[in-house]
Amino acid sequence: MMADGQGDGAEVGLPAPQLPLPNSSGHPQGTQRVSNGNGEGPGSEAAAGSRGTAEAKQLATPRSSLIKDGTRQRRDRKKTVSFSSMPNDRKINSTAACISFMLEGCEMKKVRSNSRVYNRYFILDSDMRSLRWEPSKKDSEKAKIEIKSIKEVRLGKKTPVLRSNGISEQFSDECAFSIIYGENYESLDLVAGSADIVSTWVMGLRYLVSYGKDTLQAIESDRNSLRSLWLETVFQAADVEKLGHIPLAIAIQLIKGLSPGMKTTKAELKIKELQKAKDKMGTDVTLEVFTEAYCELCTRPEIFFLLVQFSSNKEYLDSKDLMLFLDAEQGMEGVTEDTCLEIIRKYEPSQEGQEKGFLSIDGFTNYLLSQECHLFDLQHENVCQDMTQPLSHYYINASHNACLLEDHFWGSSDINGYIRALKMGCRSIELVVWDGPDNEPSIYAGHLMTTQIAFRNVLDVINKYAFVASEHLLILCLITHCSVQQQKVMAQHLKKILGDRLHTDLPDPKDNYLPSPEQLKGKILLKGKKLPGNCYDSEGDVSDEDEGIEMCQRMGEDEAEHLSTVTEKKLRLSKELSDLVSFCKSVQFKDFEASKRKQKYWEICSFNEVVANRFANEYPEDLVIYNKKFLSRVYPSPMRIDASNMNPQDFWKCGCQIVAMNYQTPGLMMDLNIGWFRQNGNCGYVLRPAIMREEVSYFSANTKDSLPGVSAQLLHIKIISGQNLPKPKGSAAKGDVVEPYVYVEIHGIPADCAEQRTKTVTQNEDNPIFDESFEFQINLPELALLRFVVLDDDYIGDEFIAQYTIPFECLQAGYRHVPLQSLTGEFLPHSTLFIHVAITNRRGGGKSQKRGLSVRKGKKAREYTSTRTIGIKAIDEVFRAATQPLREATDLRENVQNAMVSFKELCGLTPAANMKQCILTLSSWLLNSDNTVLVTLNLSEQYPSMEAQGPVPDLLRKVLAAYDTMIQTSKMLIESADAVYVKIIQAQKAGLDFHEDLHGIGSKEGLKGRKLQKAIESFAWNITVLKGQADLLKHAKNEALDNLRQIHYAAQSCGISKNGSMSPDLFRTKGILESIPESENTSDNGSC
Repeated sequence: MMADGQGDGAEVGLPAPQLPLPNSSGHPQGTQRVSNGNGEGPGSEAAAGSRGTAEAKQLATPRSSLIKDGTRQRRDRKKTVSFSSMPNDRKINSTAACISFMLEGCEMKKVRSNSRVYNRYFILDSDMRSLRWEPSKKDSEKAKIEIKSIKEVRLGKKTPVLRSNGISEQFSDECAFSIIYGENYESLDLVAGSADIVSTWVMGLRYLVSYGKDTLQAIESDRNSLRSLWLETVFQAADVEKLGHIPLAIAIQLIKGLSPGMKTTKAELKIKELQKAKDKMGTDVTLEVFTEAYCELCTRPEIFFLLVQFSSNKEYLDSKDLMLFLDAEQGMEGVTEDTCLEIIRKYEPSQEGQEKGFLSIDGFTNYLLSQECHLFDLQHENVCQDMTQPLSHYYINASHNACLLEDHFWGSSDINGYIRALKMGCRSIELVVWDGPDNEPSIYAGHLMTTQIAFRNVLDVINKYAFVASEHLLILCLITHCSVQQQKVMAQHLKKILGDRLHTDLPDPKDNYLPSPEQLKGKILLKGKKLPGNCYDSEGDVSDEDEGIEMCQRMGEDEAEHLSTVTEKKLRLSKELSDLVSFCKSVQFKDFEASKRKQKYWEICSFNEVVANRFANEYPEDLVIYNKKFLSRVYPSPMRIDASNMNPQDFWKCGCQIVAMNYQTPGLMMDLNIGWFRQNGNCGYVLRPAIMREEVSYFSANTKDSLPGVSAQLLHIKIISGQNLPKPKGSAAKGDVVEPYVYVEIHGIPADCAEQRTKTVTQNEDNPIFDESFEFQINLPELALLRFVVLDDDYIGDEFIAQYTIPFECLQAGYRHVPLQSLTGEFLPHSTLFIHVAITNRRGGGKSQKRGLSVRKGKKAREYTSTRTIGIKAIDEVFRAATQPLREATDLRENVQNAMVSFKELCGLTPAANMKQCILTLSSWLLNSDNTVLVTLNLSEQYPSMEAQGPVPDLLRKVLAAYDTMIQTSKMLIESADAVYVKIIQAQKAGLDFHEDLHGIGSKEGLKGRKLQKAIESFAWNITVLKGQADLLKHAKNEALDNLRQIHYAAQSCGISKNGSMSPDLFRTKGILESIPESENTSDNGSC
């Protein structure tokens, strides 16, 4: 067994073996040699980390979805609990508290690069000049690190030792940190028992590194901080009689006013606790007690640690600190000092802070809780998508049986259901109309035990609320069971009440696509049956595929036989009502081939969810192609008499535009629907992904892998904490304390669907600290939803606490608060989750940027996307010519990708970090003890070089080599991209020349039936690959140029630049690379 004294400082570049989880016993253990996952090996203790291993296995256990009422089916499982070794009554809310904790010391695990792990007691010397650990076989003067030798304190698994295979999976990122020290940049890699211990050490050490021997004076000066002076002002304003104390009730009222969501009992208990400790019991509260109570109750440690991390080691942020935080961490574009000062003036509570431009912990908390720092990107609060595409290119928010308040059998009908649906942005309303008394048509859900509403009254409400939430087209789906006489009454009411809003212009047969939402803004369309154009009588017969009896037809060879057994039901239709239907004529679906040949673009088919599900599973590609041109509506099965909801994602992934939901039934499915339609100003229309709209493209809804031409993205989520979590609705019998855990779910195409959960936090009242990170790969970001579900692990009755659902495209990166919603969708007052988000294709706030460099966890084998053989020689030769350019494009992107991963890892950052963060982090290493710069960035040329200013340690040599590789691969990408792009686009254009007559060419080559269909499918695949790879290359070039801009600006801001700066214009794309646009007015023959 190797002694502790042999090489305690592992160099930051050596590989490391497997590591057991931190033991939470608190007792020192000997060295541990781990040779496999179960802890076997010389000197091992298999029990070390057994709890964590069990927890890790538990986290991998899948769970059932929320059922209709939002509860979760209880399953037998062992609770997973997050224990903190920080004393319950000890809350770190100041730098002084951090230093005090370090002076007392605590046990942590020291990780070595030779597969050994040591339990050691780490303590800060009383003179605050050295960090020591014991026991150790080293001389006591060697088992220490001098504070002045520390180069960097690195949070998380950010060194090769902690990141190496076998070790990294054994413990969470939040429990690890490293101290980089000495002229050779050695690392002391440590694992603590909890994230709050890590935060305390990291913050304290960074403070010591900055202030050194002046630490005590700096801490003392912070005692007269902005916060203390502000609280004194607040207290004095309440002490109107200047007695030096205020009544307990007033003190509680003040604290609740300053910290919304604070419970009266909690504030009262804390004040009385402090009074008792100070032997000052009574009904009056002094300034000292008030200040201390406020600081302990209202300081959120996770925000305090974040503030100090960016505050140049002060207990406030100045405008430059805030600018760095907004730019590098939050991804805010174009941040200026004026922007920061405006934020400070808006959110800093103290007058002094506003005047001096300082943001205290309270101002910083206010800002992070504001709408500006919510997870949802505010740009999506308004209509932000192109609204000029054909109507069939959008998902449309739709309701089913909006008149019902409950289920389909006993539920009562109420006109308020329509009001609620319209106010929520619904753009497709179903109206099931029957003969009513006194020759007045009525609406109800069928021959069930439901009440009736007059058709005329419903139209009045629709006319009043149709465009309150959205100015875009409203579709009324008429399902008529009336006699001809009452149909005429319906027509009269529609014309009289809706007037000019009712769109009745006939479609132009020369067009190929429906008009756009922009063209139909402010209009109301009727979806319903329509008599043939050559019918001149006042009434006639049409087929009736009423939703209750719609025929579920088979596909393929059995179709003819099946049709012969079905008796078609007829409906007598009034011509007056028929003439009001224009662009949404209801027709019966036969099969995809018949639709391609005969269906008109203004005709719409409705599908029972059972039929739609079968098509989605058996014919996903055909359904996607069908929905490129035609509208389809999916409605719930009649078997759902409880008014439960289907999963809309099952049909959105196939391009079905109108998925009718039971708005009266809350739960997972409605959460997805409501969340999804928020992304475009809640206008009721969401533009479908381009790969599902383009005339020539290939997309299979059930793909379980990455898509051709779409860059998969990594989503990094850290659940940090929760605030003011309420008790579950059905848990009146339990106490006030919840034991929450959080599920993070991804909903999208099958390849993207995933879920992970945090541990349970026990006995932490309503403000739990989770500190857990998760990672998800998103293959089709445009169709993905992120959902947070907060549940109670110790409940009596309903365990559901809250949820929030958001489209992936609406996420803002950085530190964000998630406003939580109840089961029925109301926002819970002051209830939030605090999280950190990193997305690999964007820097932060604002719209997502499509990029070509798909950041992944690390290097992996090169994968090339290839074209498929079609079986038509002339076409195959065209696509074969693109093979080499496709490989070159992949190599250009992947070479830069791998170089960036290596550089970021050596900088101690994750692959999700941006280049500005890399340079800012690196700049802290590059100063010698005499403040001379070891390495500079030469900005005199477009591709800035990193130059050593004399001898440098091995680690910096590795950084220099990695940086040079990254710059050279970026240069190759930037300078070669245009030529490769042109070759790919030329192949795409040559291929598209065959598109118009693809069927004819295939027939001449002897292809027919399934072989011809396969050839058409392969042709679409190839076009999709070429377009997608060209787009990825274009975006990769733009991203590489953006990286150069970030390097220039970061080098200038941190003082390591040399020889001036290039003009920003030199980093902009000189040639505009554009792909071939898809024509919307081409023939539909051969569409694929």
